[in-house]
Amino acid sequence: MRSRSTVLDIAILGLLKESPLHGYELRKQLNLLLGMFRAFSYGSLYPALKSLEKRGLISSQGSQQTPPHALAGKRARIVYHITNDGTDHLTQSLATAGPSAWDDDNFDVRFAFFGQTDADTRLRILEGRKSRLTERLETVRESNTRTRGRLDEYTLELQRYGLEQVEREVRWLEGLITHERNRPRHQADSSPKDSPATGSDV
Repeated sequence: MRSRSTVLDIAILGLLKESPLHGYELRKQLNLLLGMFRAFSYGSLYPALKSLEKRGLISSQGSQQTPPHALAGKRARIVYHITNDGTDHLTQSLATAGPSAWDDDNFDVRFAFFGQTDADTRLRILEGRKSRLTERLETVRESNTRTRGRLDEYTLELQRYGLEQVEREVRWLEGLITHERNRPRHQADSSPKDSPATGSDV
C-alpha cells in the first residue's frame, strides 16, 4: 500500500521535481513556501529527507561545487534529487482530492503545486475548500448571533475580523473556480499564471 505523504513530503518532492537542490537551498525554498502559511521547523527537514531517501523517493550526492566561503577540506554540500519513484509518488499525491486536500493544514501547499496538478483535481480541491469555508461561515455567523449580547466590544471586533477573513477567502476561491471552469481545454493542465489572484489574504 502506498504510504501517505505529509505536507512537508509533498513540498520537498514538489521542489525537487523542479530542480535538484542542496540542503541549504532547499531550506530557503521551503521557508518561502511554508513560512508564509505556518511555522516551519528546520529541525523537521533533515528527518523528512532521510525518510524520503530511505523510501527511495529521493537520492543524494555530494555537490561538485564548493561554496566560495568554505574552508579548505570542508565537506561538499549534499545535493538532493527526486527519483522516478519519487516523481510517481508525487504525481499520485497531487492527484488526490479528498477532504484532506482542502483542509487548513494542507490546502496552501497543495495550491502552491497546482502547476503540477491536473485541471479536474484543481477544480475539485477549490470547490471542496469553498464548501468547507462556506460551512464555517454559517457556523460563525450563527455563533455570533447567539453570543453578541454577552460579549464586549473588543471580542466582537475580533469576531468581525475573523468573519471578514473567511469571506475574503471565499470570494478569492470563487474567482479561481470561475477561472478554472472558463479555461480553454488546451490550457486546462497548465499552470494558472493568469489567475485572477496569486494567493489568499488569509
